[in-house]
Amino acid sequence: MSDRLSEMAELLKLLGDRTRLAILGLLQEQELCVGDIVELLGTSQPNASQHLRRLKSAGLVQESKRGQWVFYSLNLDEFPDLRVFLSQLPGRKERLRSLSGLHHRG
Repeated sequence: MSDRLSEMAELLKLLGDRTRLAILGLLQEQELCVGDIVELLGTSQPNASQHLRRLKSAGLVQESKRGQWVFYSLNLDEFPDLRVFLSQLPGRKERLRSLSGLHHRG
């Protein structure tokens, strides 16, 4: 039980960051490359990459390489309740509007 509580505490700490929550919110709509995330969040590429690295290390996102582009997508198989939580994040209409303006790469 103690190990499970530690895992949950670490997950909640990871989700306690606004940028990481925003990235997860975007990825629930569609897979994105780091350049798209930078553009949508108005952040730097190193900052977005650092957050993606932490999310990937926790098993929440996965990456797939297509040509020169690396695309990130949600990987919530081990976290089914998290999908419900993410669906409650505010700003879904704005995210969809922003995503529709992206250039599709690959």
